[in-house]
Amino acid sequence: MNPMVTAARWRGALPHYHSPTGARIGGRGYIVAAVLFCRAGADYEELCLRFIHTPPPVKPAISMPPSNTLKRSLSLPATSFYGIGTIIGAGIYVLVGKVGASAGLYLPHAFLLAGIIAAFTALSYAELASRFPHSAGSAAYIHQAWKRRLPAQLVAVLVAATGIVSAATIANGFVGYLDLFIEVPHSLAIIVLMAALTIVALWGIEQSALTVTVVTLIEAAGLLFVIYASQHAAPAHEWGEIVSFPHAAEWSGVLVGSFLAFYAFIGFEDMVNLAEEVRNPRKTLPRAILIAITVSTVLYMAVAALAVRTLPLPELAQSRAPLASMVGNAGYSPVFIGVISMFAVVNGALVQIIMASRLLYGMAKKGMAPGVFRRVHPKTRTPVAATLLVAGIILAIALWLPLTLLAKITSLIMLVVFCLVNLALVTVKIHTPPAVEDVTRYPFWVPVVGFLLCISLIGFQFTA
Repeated sequence: MNPMVTAARWRGALPHYHSPTGARIGGRGYIVAAVLFCRAGADYEELCLRFIHTPPPVKPAISMPPSNTLKRSLSLPATSFYGIGTIIGAGIYVLVGKVGASAGLYLPHAFLLAGIIAAFTALSYAELASRFPHSAGSAAYIHQAWKRRLPAQLVAVLVAATGIVSAATIANGFVGYLDLFIEVPHSLAIIVLMAALTIVALWGIEQSALTVTVVTLIEAAGLLFVIYASQHAAPAHEWGEIVSFPHAAEWSGVLVGSFLAFYAFIGFEDMVNLAEEVRNPRKTLPRAILIAITVSTVLYMAVAALAVRTLPLPELAQSRAPLASMVGNAGYSPVFIGVISMFAVVNGALVQIIMASRLLYGMAKKGMAPGVFRRVHPKTRTPVAATLLVAGIILAIALWLPLTLLAKITSLIMLVVFCLVNLALVTVKIHTPPAVEDVTRYPFWVPVVGFLLCISLIGFQFTA
């Protein structure tokens, strides 16, 4: 017998076998076995084949203790209310007058334009949340698209910084509303507020979401009250002037106003950071995002239209509490809407604490932040270290951060992030097919239009 022929025959029939010790048989192994067979005779062929046939030993699996994970408990209504709460807040209660100073009678158009720009990006977030239901949100989407750690970390830092700065500013805004009823040292009020909100955030996502839902209902009730009360006010402008299409010369003011109004829509992107706490996130999150952005846009436009309907433009532009001015102009006491405004800013701060802590938790899970931030409390199932760090930074900033230009800075940062997220979805659509069949998908032109709208609004601010 020819050993080389026998070795070739065995290697062709048995290409992936191992020795009893677990070592894989290579070309030389087959030759050695064949030589032994040819020298010893056919009686030993079975022994040689058994040597080659023997599979590698299977090592016993090491059982790892189960780690704590976030609790999936949020339904579509709870997630939608959370989203509405992230959007409606200090923006509409404070910025209506500032936007009106730029847009004039076309205040509703400015909010509508900002809502349209936000809606296209919201659709991109909805599809990405369905494709990649992870807590890291925007950072996870950037990483999935380009497989680069640095851009994902940069986006995560920008989003977290925006949320933290906004929460600190909101905490200062709470003190301003509190002064209408009782005067306390500002630093003490901020410390007490942040301590209370941190406890709620650590208590559990169900309790936090319940708190956000209740406060969101109060906020929406406040806006509905403003809408109802303003109908009884003497008109300062006619409806024909308000709903007419702006002339070419007036679009500059509308665009400036929409850039500022965009701040009032920021918040829907925070919803995706709850992806690991939502039941059936691939379906629930896209629906909740669209519900939140639609409800918020309708409420904003109604309030904006009634603001220019009932208040003279100079008074609207100078008012530090425009909704209270609207209610007072209609003959109602502004105390009620002042209390609701405090609820609004408190809600906004709580939402930002939850968002930033979940973002930090999601980054830690992907190795983009220290591992301590991925630890979840076994009872409350909340990321304790991440929540405490975020709350501490917010408190530190809130004690000294000035309020000027916050809305424009925040809008600019988030528009940059939204540009990157829209481009990320374009890249994902080209290179990454959905991993599962039940992914929510939108046409390819949706993220393209979203990117063009965001980059155009940014460019206008630098050229205006």
